[in-house]
Amino acid sequence: MTTTAPLDEAHTGANTPKGGAVGASRAFSWMLIVTAAAGLLAAWVITLDKFELLEDKDFKPACSINPVVACGNIMQSDQASAFGAPNPMIGLVAYGIVICVGVTLLTRAAFPRWYWLTFNAGCLFGVGFVTWLQYESLYTIGNLCLWCCLAWVATIIMFWYVTAHNVRSGFLPAPAAVRGFADEFPWVVPVLHIGVIGILVLTRWWDFWTG
Repeated sequence: MTTTAPLDEAHTGANTPKGGAVGASRAFSWMLIVTAAAGLLAAWVITLDKFELLEDKDFKPACSINPVVACGNIMQSDQASAFGAPNPMIGLVAYGIVICVGVTLLTRAAFPRWYWLTFNAGCLFGVGFVTWLQYESLYTIGNLCLWCCLAWVATIIMFWYVTAHNVRSGFLPAPAAVRGFADEFPWVVPVLHIGVIGILVLTRWWDFWTG
C-alpha cells in the first residue's frame, strides 16, 4: 500500500525514519520508465523475430548484419531460453512491472523499505542475468545481438540508479561518504559498467573491428 509524500523525500536518506516510506524525484521516475521502455522494446522485437524463426528456419532478423552482429544465432542458442521459456518473454513481464513502478512514483507515491529492497533485489537478478548473457554472447556463442545490447544497457542503468536511491535513502547501509557520492554522482558507476562492457566487446573482436 502506498502513501503520498513529497518528491524530495527520496533525497533525505540520512533523515528517513526507519521503516518510513520514501518516494522519488520525477527524474528518477522517468529514468525507470525510459529504461524499462527501452528494454520492453528490445524484448518485443526479439519475441517477434523468434516467432518468425520458429515458422521459417531461413528467416534472417534485420539486426543480423555481419558475422559478429548476428541476432539469429543468439535467438537460436540454448542460452536464449535459459529458464525453459524464451528470455524476451521474461523481459516483457519484468520491464512492464518497472514501467508500472515508475508511473506510480510519478504520482508522488512513496514506498516502504521492504518494497524498495525487493525492487532492488529484482534489479540485481536482472543485472546478474544479463551479465551471464553477456559472457555467453561474447565467449560461448561468439555473436552480438543489438537488441540484446539495448536491454543490457537499460538493465544496468536501472540497477545502479535503484541501488544509489536505496543507499542515499538509508535503506542500504553505507558510510556517509558513499551516501554522498550516490546522491551527487549516481551516473558514474553505470557509465563505468557500460564502458567495461564496451571495452570487452571491442577487444573480443578487435581484428574484425579494425580489419
